[in-house]
Amino acid sequence: MADTHVRPNVLFVLTDQERYDVSAPDGPPVKTDAMDALSSDGMRFTRAFTPISICSSARASLLTGQFPHGHGMLNNCHEADAIRANLPSDVPTFSELLAENGYDCTYTGKWHVGRDRTPEEYGFSYLGGSDTHHDDIDEAFEEYRRERGVPLGSVDLEEVLYTGDDPRDDDGTFVAAKTSIDVEATRAWFLAERTIEAIEAHADDGGEFDGVDGDGPFFHRADFYGPHHPYVVPEPYASMYDPSEIESPASYAETFDGKPRVHENYLAYRGVADFDWELWAEAVAKYWGFVTLIDDQLGRILEALEEHGLADETVVVHASDHGDFVGGHRQFNKGPLMYDDTYRIPLQVRWPGVVDPGSVCEHPVHLHDLAPTFLELADVAAPETFDARSLVPLLEGDEDGHGRDGSGRDDGDWPDSVFAQYHGDEFGLYSQRMVRTARYKYVYNGPDVDELYDLEADSGELQNLIDHPDYERVRREMRKRLIEWMDETADPNRGWVPDVLLRASRDGG
Repeated sequence: MADTHVRPNVLFVLTDQERYDVSAPDGPPVKTDAMDALSSDGMRFTRAFTPISICSSARASLLTGQFPHGHGMLNNCHEADAIRANLPSDVPTFSELLAENGYDCTYTGKWHVGRDRTPEEYGFSYLGGSDTHHDDIDEAFEEYRRERGVPLGSVDLEEVLYTGDDPRDDDGTFVAAKTSIDVEATRAWFLAERTIEAIEAHADDGGEFDGVDGDGPFFHRADFYGPHHPYVVPEPYASMYDPSEIESPASYAETFDGKPRVHENYLAYRGVADFDWELWAEAVAKYWGFVTLIDDQLGRILEALEEHGLADETVVVHASDHGDFVGGHRQFNKGPLMYDDTYRIPLQVRWPGVVDPGSVCEHPVHLHDLAPTFLELADVAAPETFDARSLVPLLEGDEDGHGRDGSGRDDGDWPDSVFAQYHGDEFGLYSQRMVRTARYKYVYNGPDVDELYDLEADSGELQNLIDHPDYERVRREMRKRLIEWMDETADPNRGWVPDVLLRASRDGG
């Protein structure tokens, strides 16, 4: 157990649609000094995954410690086809429990877990920074921009890229651009500034912020609106990475042979069917620049912790709600394609005095495992509704991963696989389930062909081995694992999907 006599502060930085590889040591040449520092000073997780690759659903899972089928937010809440417009008020969240147990909880930036219910209804004091697309909670950033003489919507953009037949025509989806504003006028800078002001107030160092009383411990959540598209960045980030020097990933060789039909359909749906690598490299360069812009803001936040004497008593966590294709498998954004591009996420944790600096955890973990983790750090029991495990045993260096579930019960050794799902987005409902081990990934696609990948032989997930005779044993084992996950998590589809899978196995499928 964590030291119950000293409850640490927690600074949680969540990015939006950040790929795992951009901050990985063996990833592309993206400058991520602050994230690298968290890894060198703390623990880096190599196999962290989102339970679902869509914003509202993943963020609701993070709050509730449940898989999406548990909390019911199956797709994005702002869309016309939203299954639920808000997270139900009777579902327990880690933030409410922290607030009830003495934590001063503050929040800046993206929310996207409801149209009407905001962080204020879940134990947080909201300090501003929302945008009007996903959330319309406050006007703080809009006022900030007006004061700087660059109102929102008034700035000319260069190097603009859109989806569709003409990549320079704004009839398509806005992908990327260079903006003429200075760094201090970006939303990323503003969110970091608000977070720094909150740190000052939490430190009782003369800072003032409504909802912050300076009494510890605190939990602050900083949610950046990026590197989600549109990848709009100012100099020096706009030209930091040369598109001509960016190599295409292995998955760019995608042919869609043997894949579910929806994969190729998504090229046209997203408007990128005619994108060549030259266009994708342009988008990737801006995406990388966006990552570095946010990383620099994280660096400013970490410096503030040091300056105010809070670094040694604050657990710092960086993660993302899910990843981004950015040309991987020739795709844009995300969707019913359960590749690592969008399901594998970065996760770094610095816990001074507890986590060994430079440690690496290879145990598979879920994003929503952070919910019981935050509660255990605070010496607060997680509710029975949580379907996640606290990461504290892993952070404390338990090599066997002998962990506790969300309620603190001894739950045996750490699982050797992760479970994920997808329920569709504006393209239409499309039920999927996925189980992934260190080597294999199996995807159940209800209305189409299933998928099986040997990640050791095919890291780009290009060859679907679902019908390969040499993988019959693997196919059976992975289907069995999926059934076990569905049973363990009370997945409503367990009423009929297991029968389908077992019958397919008996029939040689």
